[in-house]
Amino acid sequence: MISFPWITAVLLILSFAGYMLFVRRTLALPWEFIPVFVFSSIAVIVFFCGLADQLRTGSLVVLGLGLLALIAALFLRTGRRAARRTPPSVYQLAFFAGSLLFLLVLFQNRLTHYDNFSHWAIVLKQMLSTNAFPGPDSPLIDFKNYPLGTSSFLYYVCRFAGHAQPVMLLAQGLLIFSCFYAMFGIISEKKRFLLAAFLGLGLSSLSFFNITIRISNLLVDFLLPIYTLAIFAAIHHYRSRLKMACLVVIPLAGLLTVIKSTGVIFAAIGLLYLVYAWLRSGGRAILRLAPAVIASLFGSLLPYFGWDWRMKTVFHGVENKFDVAAAGLQTGKTPEQMSEIISLFLSSATDLSTRPALGIAAFQIAAILASIFAAFILKKKWNLWKVLIALDLMVILYYAGILGLYLFSMPLDEAIVLAGFERYASSIVVLFAGGLVLCATVDIERSFHYKLGEVPHHRAFKSVRNKGYYQKGIWACTAIAVTLLLSEFNGMQSIAKDYDSTLPYKVQQVTGDRWYDNGQEDQSRYLFYSSDADMQVTNYYLQYIGRYYLYAPNVDGIVLFYEDNMDNLLSGYDYLVVVESDPDGNRLLKKHYGLEMQEGIYKIIRTGEQIQLTREQTDN
Repeated sequence: MISFPWITAVLLILSFAGYMLFVRRTLALPWEFIPVFVFSSIAVIVFFCGLADQLRTGSLVVLGLGLLALIAALFLRTGRRAARRTPPSVYQLAFFAGSLLFLLVLFQNRLTHYDNFSHWAIVLKQMLSTNAFPGPDSPLIDFKNYPLGTSSFLYYVCRFAGHAQPVMLLAQGLLIFSCFYAMFGIISEKKRFLLAAFLGLGLSSLSFFNITIRISNLLVDFLLPIYTLAIFAAIHHYRSRLKMACLVVIPLAGLLTVIKSTGVIFAAIGLLYLVYAWLRSGGRAILRLAPAVIASLFGSLLPYFGWDWRMKTVFHGVENKFDVAAAGLQTGKTPEQMSEIISLFLSSATDLSTRPALGIAAFQIAAILASIFAAFILKKKWNLWKVLIALDLMVILYYAGILGLYLFSMPLDEAIVLAGFERYASSIVVLFAGGLVLCATVDIERSFHYKLGEVPHHRAFKSVRNKGYYQKGIWACTAIAVTLLLSEFNGMQSIAKDYDSTLPYKVQQVTGDRWYDNGQEDQSRYLFYSSDADMQVTNYYLQYIGRYYLYAPNVDGIVLFYEDNMDNLLSGYDYLVVVESDPDGNRLLKKHYGLEMQEGIYKIIRTGEQIQLTREQTDN
C-alpha cells in the first residue's frame, strides 16, 4: 500500500501534464487528441510491462519520465519566448465543465455491478496487490483469458492515487471522457458553435444505449465503441496527412485490441477506415504511404499478439470461457436447441421495445430523412447515406458474430437465454449511432454557405434568416443535450445515494475491504449466510462480492440451515459470515450454539465432533 497517496496522486497528475505538453510540443497534435493519445500510450506501455512481469518497475519509470517531460517543457518555455496561446473555445470550456461534474459524481460512486466482482475489480485488486498480471494458478480469477488493457491503465492510476473504488472509477472515467473529447477533433471550424452543439447532442444520446451499465462501473463494453469513434475522428482529421493519422492510431487501436476479447473486432473496424482513407489518396500517394499504413496496422496489433502469446504460453492447457480454439465447435447443443437460440436471437434483435433495436431503427430513419432533406431541400451532396450503408453492413456482420458466439462458444445454460445480449448489442449500436453523428457533423460543416475566414464574421451567413436558423439550432441542440446529460447525471447520483441499500455495501460493512502484503490470498474457508433476494446467492453474486472484499478464493453461500446437518456443514468452514439475519437462522444458532444471530463474522471452532461459534470483532 502507498503511504502518502495524496503526494503520489499529485505526482501522477503532474506526470500526465508533462506527457501532454511533450506531445503538444513535439507532435503538434490538436488538444482534442492529446488526452486519449497519452492515456492510451501509457496503458499500452504498462500492459507490455505486465507481460514482461515488470508492472511496478515499469509504472515507476513511466511516472518518472512524465515528470522529466514536465520539467523539460517548463524549462524550454522559460528559456525561449512563449508561443502565442489560443484561449479555450466556448465548447471546450463547456466540455471540461461537464466532464468535471461527471468525474466528481463518479468519485461518489462505489462498485455494484455483478461483473465488477466476478472479474474486472477482482483482477485489478490482484494486480495492485501482487504488482503482476494474474497467473494460471490464481484461484481468485475465473476468466483468465480476458485481456488486461484497461486494467493496466487503472492499475497505473491506482498505484499512485490509491486503491479506493472511487479512484478506480475515476481512472476509467478518464479514458471515457478522453474518447469523447477526441470526437470533437473531427470539427475543423472550431468557432462554429452549432457544430459542437450538434455533435454534443448526438454524443449525449449515446448514454441512452448505455443505461444498462452506465459509466459508474469498470465494465468495458462502452469503451469499445467510443474508442473506435475516437479513431474515426483522428483519421478524418488527418486524412490529408495520413502519416500523422497512422501515428495517432497506433496506441488507440493497440489498446482497443486488448480492452476485451472482442476489442480486436472494433479495432479492425477503425483500421479499415484507415485503409479506406489510404486507398482514397490515389496515385503515387498509395505507394508512398504504404510503409506508414503497414507499420500502423502492425503496431496496432502488437498488444493483441502479446496477449495471444501469453495465452499460448503462460496459460497453455488452461480452459477459458468462450475459448472456441480450445473447445472447437463441439458445443453439445442439439439442432432443436440451436433452432430455439436462433429464434430467440432474431426476435430479440428486432424487438423495438429493447434499446438496441430502437436505437438502430431511430438512427436509421433519422439518417435517411436527413439525407433526403440535404439532397432535395438544401441541394447538398452529403456522405451520410454512404456511411449509413457501410454501418448497416457492419451491424449485420456483428450481429452474425454474436449469434455465432451463442451457437458455437457460449455454454448452453447462458446461450439459451441470450446472456448479455443487450450489453453486446448496445456496444455496436453506440458505434452505429456515433458514426452517423460524426458523419452528419462533417456534412453540416461542409454545407455552410461561407467558410470561416472567407468573409468578415458579421457577414459569415448567407442571409439574416439563415443566421436566425443557426442561432435557434444552437439553442435547440444545447437544450436537448443538457437534458439528456442531466438525466444521466441524476441517474448516477441516484445510484450513489442508494448505495447503502446494496448488497456490496452490506458485505463490506461486515467484512471490510481487505488488502494483504505481497498479494497473498486468504486461504480460510468462508460460508456466507444471506437471503436469496434477486437470486443473489443462487447466481453467485454474494459469493463474488465476498471473494473481492475478503480477498479469499474459498467462499460459499447459503440461504438457510438444515438443522440435522448444521454441524456437518459448518465443520467444513473456518468462518461463518452473516450478511443478512432472519428469525429461523437466529433460532437455530441460539438453540445449537447459544448465540444471537447478528450481522458479522463468526469463527468456527472444531473440538472433536463439537462445533462452537465465536463472534469476531471487526474494525471496518
